[in-house]
Amino acid sequence: MTEKQKMLAGELYLAADLELKNARIQSTGLAHLYNQTLATAPIQRQEILERWLGNIGSDIEIEPPFYCDYGTNIAVGNKFYANCGCIILDCNLVNIGDNVLFGPYVQVYTAYHPVDPVVRLTGREFAAPVTIGNNVWIGGGAIVCPGVSIGDNTTIGAGSVVVKNIPSNSLAVGNPCQVIRAV
Repeated sequence: MTEKQKMLAGELYLAADLELKNARIQSTGLAHLYNQTLATAPIQRQEILERWLGNIGSDIEIEPPFYCDYGTNIAVGNKFYANCGCIILDCNLVNIGDNVLFGPYVQVYTAYHPVDPVVRLTGREFAAPVTIGNNVWIGGGAIVCPGVSIGDNTTIGAGSVVVKNIPSNSLAVGNPCQVIRAV
C-alpha cells in the first residue's frame, strides 16, 4: 500500500511521504489563491473550490482565511457556510452534509498521533474520518476530533470539543462535548 492508501485506510502512515508532501504543497498554493480573493469575486472563489475540494454541492460559501491539508478528501453538500478561520485537517475523509453552518474558527481534525512515544518518534501518524450530517450548526471555535460523527439536525455549542459521536436531533456543548437536550 502507498502511504496515501494507508492514510485513508486509518493505518499508520508517513506524512513526510513525497506524494503526500506534494499534495499538501498544491493545497497550500490553492489556499493562498483562495485567501487572497475579494468578497466581490464569488465566481473566482467557486472555481478555486472546485479545483481544490474533493466534492462540493451548490451554494457554498467559505469565508477566507480557510486552510486544509489536502482539500481532495473533503466532500461538502449543498448550502454550506463556513465563517472565517476554518481549518479542516483532511488526512482522511471529511463528509459534510447539506445546510451546514460553521461559526468562525471551527476546526475539524482527522489526523492524530500515536500515544506511544516510541511509535510517535518514527514520524508516523493516523487519520480517522469525520462525518457531519445535514442541518448541523457548529458554533464558533468548536473543535471536531478524528473519527467523530455528528448526526442530522444537531447544534454544537461554541467552544465545544467534540471527542465522541453526537446523535441526531441534539444540542451538545462543552469540553468534552456532551448532549444536554434533544431538539
